[in-house]
Amino acid sequence: MKFYTLSEHYFEEARKSIPGGVNSPVRACKSVGRNPIFVERGMGAYIYDADGNEYIDYVCSWGPMVLGHCHPEVQGAVAEALDGGTSFGIPTWREVELAEKIVAMVPSIEKVRLVNSGTEATMSAIRLARGFTGRKKIVKFDGCYHGHADSFLVKAGSGVATLGIPGSPGVPEEIVANTISIPFNDPDAVKELLKKEARDIAAVIVEPVPANMGVVPPREGFLEELRNWTREHDILLIFDEVITGFRLGPGGAQEYFGVSPDITCLGKIIGGGLPVGAYGGRAEIMDQIAPEGPVYQAGTLSGNPLATAAGLATLNVLSRPGIYESLEEKALQMEEGLCDIASKLGIKAVVQRIGSMMTTFFGQQEPVTNFDQAMASDTEMYGAFFRNMVELGIWIAPSQFEAAFVSTAHTPDDIEETMSAAYTALEKLK
Repeated sequence: MKFYTLSEHYFEEARKSIPGGVNSPVRACKSVGRNPIFVERGMGAYIYDADGNEYIDYVCSWGPMVLGHCHPEVQGAVAEALDGGTSFGIPTWREVELAEKIVAMVPSIEKVRLVNSGTEATMSAIRLARGFTGRKKIVKFDGCYHGHADSFLVKAGSGVATLGIPGSPGVPEEIVANTISIPFNDPDAVKELLKKEARDIAAVIVEPVPANMGVVPPREGFLEELRNWTREHDILLIFDEVITGFRLGPGGAQEYFGVSPDITCLGKIIGGGLPVGAYGGRAEIMDQIAPEGPVYQAGTLSGNPLATAAGLATLNVLSRPGIYESLEEKALQMEEGLCDIASKLGIKAVVQRIGSMMTTFFGQQEPVTNFDQAMASDTEMYGAFFRNMVELGIWIAPSQFEAAFVSTAHTPDDIEETMSAAYTALEKLK
């Protein structure tokens, strides 16, 4: 195979007109010691770069492509919507259909507002929480990434962790002064904080399964305790399910764990590959949003007809029997394969999986339960593993602190081919 001829050229050109040559930082692949590939097209479980190289894709556009690339029902829905126009700034029936589908599938959502991204959803959710409670402070957890809004760039995961950025210039201290970040999976830290600050806290926001410091499942009972404590102090609990929503099951992480938040933030899968976000919750809370209530939030492209068509088609497919069982089976095959290979080769690594999302933490022997442990992983080894896998035709996340995703388009044979590549890639690292 030839590698990066056109991609290298494109990247050089991109850097002349785009900061860093990319429109989202992790895409630059800086932390894994390579320049990015430029993708021409995708089909099923595969992507193809500008030089015609084929890769089995486990990034899946960072999660949304749960059905794989160019799923015929999603493509058909978008084509049908495109015939009617691309944007109106006026209500369309598909917006209502998608909202009704979300309400029907997500246990805690009674009403939902569509927006354009996960960042917009989380940003709007904390404004709503502050407006509803009359309180200022927001609590988040170290390593959880809730988008790039100013309030959230405190000990954040994703690209912030990947690039080693502690926060961000351009964010005034007075804005982040009302954001408190504490360790994930640490009930004592939560209880201690609530003793001191509960009267001023509007909301606690959490990724129920963090996937932006790598996949870190919650300890048994942690989410239930979080729910009980926030309810006791009249604090709103916000689940950021931008990644876990419709990924862990039809009702997301809240259905998976049996814990109902007050507000849920969604994105990625509900757009079927197009830009969409949403936030929803109890009717009494959501009715505070304009024009029903005084909390203002708006968006010209919110409920875009192409995006809602793609999202609705995706959720319709995911509603069918056997979908999540199949995803679980294939993801388990991949997890067990990676664990077996690491064991046989004597490589220190921990594979953490929940549903169809997983992360291999290199340099670890015990389960990773928080941000500090995740940051102690061997990023140089991950980078070398990434480079080897790319050369073998496997595309994984260009960061130790992101997730790998399995889609319905991946076959057992794809997983087997990936495991064969992983063995070769890891053997080179011994």
